[in-house]
Amino acid sequence: MTILLTGGTGKTALPAARRLRQAGHSVLLACRSGNVPAPYRGVTFNWFDSKTFNIPFDLDNNIDRVYLVCPYASDLLGMVKPFIELAISKGVRRFVLLSSTRQERGGSHTGKVHEYIEDRGVEWGVIRPTWFMADDIAELVYCALTDEKSHNADHLIVGPDAYTHDEVAAIFSEILGRKIQHVRLPEEQGINFWTALGLPESAAQFMVSLEHQTAQGSEFTTMNQPSDGKVVGKTRLAHYVNENRRLWE
Repeated sequence: MTILLTGGTGKTALPAARRLRQAGHSVLLACRSGNVPAPYRGVTFNWFDSKTFNIPFDLDNNIDRVYLVCPYASDLLGMVKPFIELAISKGVRRFVLLSSTRQERGGSHTGKVHEYIEDRGVEWGVIRPTWFMADDIAELVYCALTDEKSHNADHLIVGPDAYTHDEVAAIFSEILGRKIQHVRLPEEQGINFWTALGLPESAAQFMVSLEHQTAQGSEFTTMNQPSDGKVVGKTRLAHYVNENRRLWE
């Protein structure tokens, strides 16, 4: 059987693909271009073009599990629901959704997709990381996709430590040996920053609102709240920065 990973060349799907391949699973990576790194198989897939939804199943009729990595859209469920229904009709029995700590079941954006797959009667899992380290997420995605018993649960993923933006800047400064400063942009400048990267204004406003919530301590609240499904990552920020310092030098 085959596992389909949407967002296949992204920060969480590709590390998950490596883990799946190492364990001997058949993997298909879906992305807009269809171009993926060797040795993986790739397929063209675009959430904004429903004509591409059939392509993975035309290429491989053994797909039975899907990792859902969704874009920002004003009506995300309206976009994703037809694909979910198509996938079920093609024999998919399990969906694992990438969401976030701020998106609860039934809430906005991925929260509505979460609610839909949970209520649909399929095997499911939801991964809800804070601002994240990809490898920690990939390991949980791997387990949610491959464990014999479906998780049928949402998992909060947090790091071993919580930092303010200024504390993060201080860690970078110490390890890199130069001054790294956190600058908080006014709302309008923040929106301009995201739209300059190609996001529509509504998505830019969403990102700025998340950043504002984080600055107000929302992630500290998540770190401290009890949850049966909470997973605490093992990678500490200082270790990550030190191991990858070449990226910033």
